[in-house]
Amino acid sequence: MARMANKPFRLIFVYIAVKRSILASAPPLIIALTLAGCNSDVAKASASTVRLAKPGSEPAAPVAPPIDYTTPVSGRPANLKGRVPVIMYHHIAEGKGPMFRTPDEFRSDLARLHRMGFRPVTMTEYVENKMKLAPGASPVVMTFDDAHENQFRYNAKGEIDPNCGVGIWLEFAKLHPDFPVKGTWYLLPILFGQKQYQQKKITALQNWGSEIGNHTIHHNDLKKMSAERVKAELGEMNLKLRKLGVPAKMPFCPPYGSFPRNEALLKSFMYKGQLIEHSSACEAGWCPAVAPGQKSFTKYRVLRLHGNGAKYGVDYWLDEIAAGRTKVYVAKNPAKPAVK
Repeated sequence: MARMANKPFRLIFVYIAVKRSILASAPPLIIALTLAGCNSDVAKASASTVRLAKPGSEPAAPVAPPIDYTTPVSGRPANLKGRVPVIMYHHIAEGKGPMFRTPDEFRSDLARLHRMGFRPVTMTEYVENKMKLAPGASPVVMTFDDAHENQFRYNAKGEIDPNCGVGIWLEFAKLHPDFPVKGTWYLLPILFGQKQYQQKKITALQNWGSEIGNHTIHHNDLKKMSAERVKAELGEMNLKLRKLGVPAKMPFCPPYGSFPRNEALLKSFMYKGQLIEHSSACEAGWCPAVAPGQKSFTKYRVLRLHGNGAKYGVDYWLDEIAAGRTKVYVAKNPAKPAVK
């Protein structure tokens, strides 16, 4: 991992420039399967519609089934010092540029992560070092920025679109209950579009095991703002999400990975007579994150990697991990000695 520290930071600036130019959601299309290595899982996951009742006919958010945390996921020895992939997705749709992951590419990501022994945890579970994992499993934090409709969409029949991010993940979780819809969703006021479904979507995500995070009100560069403007950007969205049932202390993600000059504001401050608190903050980084408990670990500078096929994206890092060039966190396995 030493070479990671020497890579130039210009990647982050490229990311900022590109993201500013791509904020509109593109409609997802069904395309041919392209990654043969994920054959059966991808084919099954794309075959059917995720059916939920129309609004008002039954509870909107079925709870995820219990998970078996006792059966070993792999025979790998424990490695509590290994890296943790924190993947950053934006659009789950057809489109060009680093902000897009096609529906079939996202299906392939889920299948490959599962096959390699990864299991989802939330950002808060990761930063608090309270990751519930089966022996031999590795944690992955799935994060989604901007609350684009193609991340979570209902169709005209009142059913979850099988080609939106949530629809794809729900169908995969039917085949693999140990990989539930358990991610961290950093929301803007658009709240996935479809105003009539916004509360239903947030409640559903929480019931499935996901958590909701703050991504500011206007998605502007915090580094260029005064302290008072930073407070308004974070505080207004925090209060808005509370009204929708999100816990007051929530994870935070600064737009463009650009941090305010006073980083203490990421943790807590007073706004409109209310205590505004955030449990973590993440970067727009380009490599797997440090394991919790390590000397260089910090809750308020969590590294992420892009959910795309570019260099230092998810494809690149999973290849590095598969080749053994990057060591990842592996949960304790009583049958195997730990890596020292």
